Amino acid sequence: MTQTQLMRSLAEQCEVPSKTARMMLDHLGELAISEVKKNGVFVLPGIGRLVRVERKARMGRNPATGETIKIPAKKVVKFRVAKAAKDAIVPPKVKK
Repeated sequence: MTQTQLMRSLAEQCEVPSKTARMMLDHLGELAISEVKKNGVFVLPGIGRLVRVERKARMGRNPATGETIKIPAKKVVKFRVAKAAKDAIVPPKVKK
């Protein structure tokens, strides 16, 4: 689904103009970024959460030369899918 399709669907479901739906989507994106920067986490109830994670420094290997290199520590953002969303998309296996 493209951003335009998402905006149109949101506008139809909420019975608001397309311009208002676009503003809502833009604000949600800005809010998610600012919250992850400030608190390290942004939760979309029922969907998942954006989480800032500290990745440790590690040793790696240059695939072209085989030389061992040190990869520095850094911060990355991950999306963790909520259990309810995961179970709705891919139902859990039934144990026998």
